[in-house]
Amino acid sequence: MDTLMTLQMSDPIAQHLGSWSQEINVLSICLRIALAVFLTSVIGCERSSKRHSAGLRTFVLISFSSTICMILDIYLMQTQAIGIPILSAATMISAASISGKSILFSSRGQIKGLTTSAALWSCAALGFTIGAGLYTVTLIVFAFLLCILSAFPTIEVYLKNRSNHFEIHLELKNIEYLRDFVTVSRRLGLRIDDIESNPAYVGSGLSVYTITVTICSSELKKYKTHHEIIEALKSLDYIYHLEELR
Repeated sequence: MDTLMTLQMSDPIAQHLGSWSQEINVLSICLRIALAVFLTSVIGCERSSKRHSAGLRTFVLISFSSTICMILDIYLMQTQAIGIPILSAATMISAASISGKSILFSSRGQIKGLTTSAALWSCAALGFTIGAGLYTVTLIVFAFLLCILSAFPTIEVYLKNRSNHFEIHLELKNIEYLRDFVTVSRRLGLRIDDIESNPAYVGSGLSVYTITVTICSSELKKYKTHHEIIEALKSLDYIYHLEELR
C-alpha cells in the first residue's frame, strides 16, 4: 500500500490534477471509470473494425470491471487494513475466462483469436492501473498497446509474405487437374506438404482443397513474394480460384 501511495504521489498527471485525484472519492472514481471506458473503447473500436472475435463492449466491460475492482481493493485496504488485493485477482480470472472463450478453432483445428485474447488481458491490466490512480503509467501503457495492435499487423503481413511456408485455398475445375497442379508447383520450386479436400463443396462441380506449401527454390525465396507466386499459379487454365489463407 505504501508503494502504491508513493507511485501516486510521483505521478506527474496526478500532481497536476491535484490531491483529490489520488484519493478514493466520488470525483476520482468518476474520472477513473471515464478514463477506462474511453481508452478501451478506442482499442475496442480498432479490434471491431477488423471483425475480431471480441468487440467494443467486451473490451470496455473488461477494463471497466478491473477498474472498479482495483478501486474497491484500494478502498478495502485503506479502511479494513487488508494487506493484499482481493477483487482484482478475481477480475483477472474472469478476464481469463472470457479471453479463453474468444479463442476460436477453424475447420482445420487451427487456433484463432489469440491476439484478441491477449488484448483483453492487456485491457484488464490497463483497468488496474487506472483504478490505482496511476494516470501517467496508464497513458504510457495505452499508447504502447494501441501501437502494438494497429502498427504491428503491417510488420506481420510483411514477414508472413516472406515466409517459406504458406497455405492456399485452391478450386480446380475438375479433380483430374490436381496431379497437373502438383507437377507444375514442383517445377516452380514449391513442395506440397499437405492436401486436404474440402467436403463443403461436394456436388458443386468444383474440386476444392486446402494446400500447405513450402518454398524450396532458392530463387523463389530470394525474389518472389507469396502474392507473386499465387498470381503465377492463377494463370493456369484449369484453376477456377486460388488465394492465400491468412
